[in-house]
Amino acid sequence: MSISCVAPHAQGKINKDRIFGASGAAQKRIKEIGAEKVTNATVGSILDDEEKFVVLPTVGKIYRSLKDTDIFSYAPIAGLGEFPRLVQEACFGASRPQGVYTDAVATAGGTGAIHHAIWNYTQPGETVITSDWYWGPYKVLCQDMNRELDTYTMLTEDQHFNLPGLTAKVREVLGRQDRVEIIINTPAHNPTGYSLTPEDVTGVLTMLEQSLAGTAKTAVVVLDVAYLDYGGEREAVRKVFRALDHLPENIFVLVAYSMSKSFSMYGVRCGALIGVSSSREQIEEFTNVNKVTCRATWSNCSRAAQSTLNIIYQDPALIDQIQEERNTYYRMIQRRGDLFTKEAAECGLKMVPYISGFFLSIPAKDSMAVCEKLHDDNIFCVPLAAGVRVAVCSVPLGKIKGMAAKIKKAMDACGE
Repeated sequence: MSISCVAPHAQGKINKDRIFGASGAAQKRIKEIGAEKVTNATVGSILDDEEKFVVLPTVGKIYRSLKDTDIFSYAPIAGLGEFPRLVQEACFGASRPQGVYTDAVATAGGTGAIHHAIWNYTQPGETVITSDWYWGPYKVLCQDMNRELDTYTMLTEDQHFNLPGLTAKVREVLGRQDRVEIIINTPAHNPTGYSLTPEDVTGVLTMLEQSLAGTAKTAVVVLDVAYLDYGGEREAVRKVFRALDHLPENIFVLVAYSMSKSFSMYGVRCGALIGVSSSREQIEEFTNVNKVTCRATWSNCSRAAQSTLNIIYQDPALIDQIQEERNTYYRMIQRRGDLFTKEAAECGLKMVPYISGFFLSIPAKDSMAVCEKLHDDNIFCVPLAAGVRVAVCSVPLGKIKGMAAKIKKAMDACGE
């Protein structure tokens, strides 16, 4: 192409999304031989054991009962009515951080929250840190905003959180920047199903405090909690937020909350970015800068989604009802992950420790080759940079059985 009207900073953009590419291949095979003969482990939403899309019944009922004005009218930029307060209740539960100030702004899903965290808390050209197993759009978001994404090895050889690896990477980045931002996806990490403990998160914050000591530099920790409500027992899994008590002033925490999974509202695109700081002034600044960025990107978010959350979280009976519905599907997904883990151990398939969540992963040097080999058995998974992702959220228990052995066979055939 001799002439381009695209601005120089945007020229050359192209992104072949591996998740949607793998899903397209699965759908093609399904049309050829039928869904019952295909194991489609690419879908990142809950399907029941009949492979039907799951909507939490109470959420669906409330959403469909909304008046036209609560569906189609504009919502305020920062959030509808009590939404900024109630979304924090939905996120923190009984483990609201103590000794800090908080606020929230509505975002276009968890992705919108991550976007704001990168845009408003790093500068162009700076490096953002995450683990070597990561959700692919982190890199796309960074690149589109002229940031770099760098990684550290997430787990030690004995399969525990690798704080020394993160420490080394943080100090390397701080050697050339005045600020550092770390994205940590927990609990029920996408794409592995691993979770950090509250002690792990405390260790990260202590390490940052030590790394910043004696300098004027700052740190931001972004907790991506998209899978929070499928990471374990409701209140137990939220204890991770107590690690945020009494933060030092030079460490700011951003919590990216998504309604996609917790409310089965994937396509409605609503979530929140929650700021946590020991400084009232920093929280006021958080609200102001993120409201401006909201206005400059999507203007405002889905009123219907916010109306739904506001109705639910002002009625304890509805909260309990929805939590029981979540528990039903949490247990269903957990049975699938546990069966895969058991059979992986039996056949010698190495995998990242799965604790809970929508996905689990198998390390592979050439994940594309492994995934293509699995097509011979009509199994479709997602090839990632670090390995193969299996969406146990969408694969029936009957199709999970025997799947680990087939993946092991494909790994062996590919020399992994």
